[in-house]
Amino acid sequence: MKVSDAGPIAAYKTILRDCLDRRPAGMRARIAVALGKHKSFVSQLSNPIYPMPVPARHIATIFDICHFSREERRAFLKAYERAHPGAVSEPGEEGEKASRRKTISLEIPELSDPRKQRALESLLRELGERIGKLLDSEIP
Repeated sequence: MKVSDAGPIAAYKTILRDCLDRRPAGMRARIAVALGKHKSFVSQLSNPIYPMPVPARHIATIFDICHFSREERRAFLKAYERAHPGAVSEPGEEGEKASRRKTISLEIPELSDPRKQRALESLLRELGERIGKLLDSEIP
């Protein structure tokens, strides 16, 4: 089956899959950690057979971790725009401030309750987002 026959979501997922296949082993696991998801979630995101779309909020993180080239970014975003018109805009050559991401590692205690563990991790991600937005905004 050709990518063009598979549908608009499959088109950009094929680009993502091909890019991941050219990267070192462990890339899907790194994306999963950065997104706060399981590796199986990333496998579904990058598999053209699954119709589940890649959420627009995850694109900048994926680009950053996978070190997409300009050409790969353009091809992916062009296909993504065909699948989801207006959902995401292409960052400028240097990248827009809002789409730039930095991944850091933080050592936290491992809790015995998986739900509490996910809640803690989600809270820390949200805290980082909110602090970043606060510091990036113009404070009078």
